[in-house]
Amino acid sequence: MAYSTISKPSLYFNTKTYTGNGGSQAITGVGFQPDFTWIKHRTDVSNYRLFDAVRGANKNIKSNDTQSEITASDQLMSFDSDGFTLGADGSVNGSGNVCSWNWKANGAGSANTDGSINTTATSVNTTAGFSIITYTGTGSAGTIGHGLGVKPDFWQIKARSETRAWYGWHKNLSLGDKITLNESGAKTTDTSLFTTSAPTNQVINLGASVGVNNSGQTFVCYAFAEKTGYSKFGSYTGNDALDGPFIYTGFKPAFVLIKKKDQTADWFILDNKRDPHNEMIRDLRPNISDAENANTTYNDLDFVSNGFKIREDNGDMNASGQAYIYMAFAEEPLVANVGASIPATAR
Repeated sequence: MAYSTISKPSLYFNTKTYTGNGGSQAITGVGFQPDFTWIKHRTDVSNYRLFDAVRGANKNIKSNDTQSEITASDQLMSFDSDGFTLGADGSVNGSGNVCSWNWKANGAGSANTDGSINTTATSVNTTAGFSIITYTGTGSAGTIGHGLGVKPDFWQIKARSETRAWYGWHKNLSLGDKITLNESGAKTTDTSLFTTSAPTNQVINLGASVGVNNSGQTFVCYAFAEKTGYSKFGSYTGNDALDGPFIYTGFKPAFVLIKKKDQTADWFILDNKRDPHNEMIRDLRPNISDAENANTTYNDLDFVSNGFKIREDNGDMNASGQAYIYMAFAEEPLVANVGASIPATAR
């Protein structure tokens, strides 16, 4: 049974849905002051917007695009004690339903000198296993300090100052592999991006590629480490059946991100706020600008007290014999080792 030191996961991660008003508004009810907020307008074809406290609230990058960082005064204007304040931009506050996913790091952070490349800032929450890292590339293979104190299990890196794809790694890939958030493509091997040296409890190893280490260019990295009862990074194998695989996480999920590893397929995000009851059918795909898809043909999956269960028999999430990687965050740990230690309930 998975005992967790985090009895209330919503203090570190929370999905917040809201209705855009086309003007300005303060969004409250996140439950903490977020340091990383990822926003998508659910009913419009529009770009995903990613904001963090290290780069500055008004600076955004897009998970579905290679464009460099943009400064915009009418998007996310500030991170607040219980949420964030928005301007009038339609992609984050246009009329209709909008979704935000929010994580807590540690504010603006400070420089980290653990690696051969000193970071401009590393904002880290060691309790929740989340780090935001900004740095300037050198053009030579090197390392950056992540501050997590344990090996990271997943990261994605995006160039801020020039047009580049996202490049990332997941613990169920081989060393030297990469997987790209803004694309549907399969994982590939590219040791010029990430070397075959394993990440350590202090650093991530970068190659000399311009994609993650172009000399004089600025980058941001979002890095995650698994925490029992709160987050899980793993893989499963599809069976092409409505009675699909059960994936044990040790908690009732609040958020799941899934990607087919070895073949072309979109990334998928499902969460407990857009779908508060099983079956989970409302997926968003962070590599494309499409509106939310309410999948009435296939029932994507169920969130249960100790994991999630695949309920579709198509290739997006359950092709026979195909491997899928995922990251998941908890709504409720199966059992916390603080308080009353009451087991999580099913949905």
